Amino acid sequence: MEAAIPQVRDYHEYPFIVIWEVTRACALKCLHCRAEAQYKSDPRQLTFEEGKRLIDQIADMQHPLFVFTGGDPLMRNDLFELADYAIDEKQLPVSMTPSATPKVTREAIIKAKEVGLSRWAFSLDGSTAEIHDHFRGTKGSYDMTMRGISYLQEQKIPIQINTTVSRYNLNDLAATAEKVKEMGAVLWSLFFLVPTGRGMQKDMISPEQHEEVMKWLYRLGPQVPFGIKTTEAPHYRRVIAQEKSLENLQAKNLGNPVSLKHFDRLGRAPKGVNDGDGFVFISHTGDVYPSGFLPVSCGNVRQTPLLDIYRNSPIMRQLRDKSLLKGKCGACEFKEICGGSRARAYAVTGDYLESDPACSYVPKKLVLAENNYGL
Repeated sequence: MEAAIPQVRDYHEYPFIVIWEVTRACALKCLHCRAEAQYKSDPRQLTFEEGKRLIDQIADMQHPLFVFTGGDPLMRNDLFELADYAIDEKQLPVSMTPSATPKVTREAIIKAKEVGLSRWAFSLDGSTAEIHDHFRGTKGSYDMTMRGISYLQEQKIPIQINTTVSRYNLNDLAATAEKVKEMGAVLWSLFFLVPTGRGMQKDMISPEQHEEVMKWLYRLGPQVPFGIKTTEAPHYRRVIAQEKSLENLQAKNLGNPVSLKHFDRLGRAPKGVNDGDGFVFISHTGDVYPSGFLPVSCGNVRQTPLLDIYRNSPIMRQLRDKSLLKGKCGACEFKEICGGSRARAYAVTGDYLESDPACSYVPKKLVLAENNYGL
């Protein structure tokens, strides 16, 4: 049973989404892995009882969306017991992002359905085995992903597809979108690469390519039966606002004005979610981070309640204060709906308040200053 999720919440008080890295163990060797996953579980990972206490705390945060991730969650033997506790006892909406390995069996999918998992997310980083397997670092990963998806289809479990956008698959995104359509997914979630963990800066696409991909996603949205959302790309909201404004202006010129709804096709969040701002991540050892891609610890749930960390950590509070942003992000008229990727700013500059290096937009304030001073 899914609990009702408030349409709008104050991100200073409660996060919209909580992600728990239940284990760091994983059989894959993905090129971009933010977790630098290992083959065996870390003996320091949260125990079953500690996991239950964490779930209790998450349920008390106005029942946010809750995701089990890893590593590979299926490498944790008590995974379904934890899921059952979260769903049945605490009425949390739970989804999971396992790796495509031999552990994804028909029996595992049936068990997931029995405990009431609301969604299962698989990663698909290319429309072909060649592209996907290269990215995942494991031959046969594509075939295992497709087999797992067929099990989900059999059991009628909603499918989410996650794709990490990088220079390896930039020219394959349209073909991947067709695959997502063919498999009947409900959501395509695109992760724009952050150079942390195994992710490398050289694997990122350029700021101009980020802009083109986001404009393409905006145009794609009305043409496909699945939702589209982005991660570590808050400037997609700025792109949508600009594209919507342009459409509105063109419609007015034709005598047919339309309403300006900026966020029609952004997934479930009613307003922008960013690192530490509506989003919180708990590592396998209980460390709390603004996101899985921003490795700056704000505390540990073994010592401090999660809600206390989310609300009162100086780092979290800074990330929610857009007036502290620096450079282009600080000057940008869209900073309240965007704010730039704080994780990418940190990964590239070492300062999570600096400008997002993947954004090509020049704020109007800076354009005006250049014009006034002849820069």
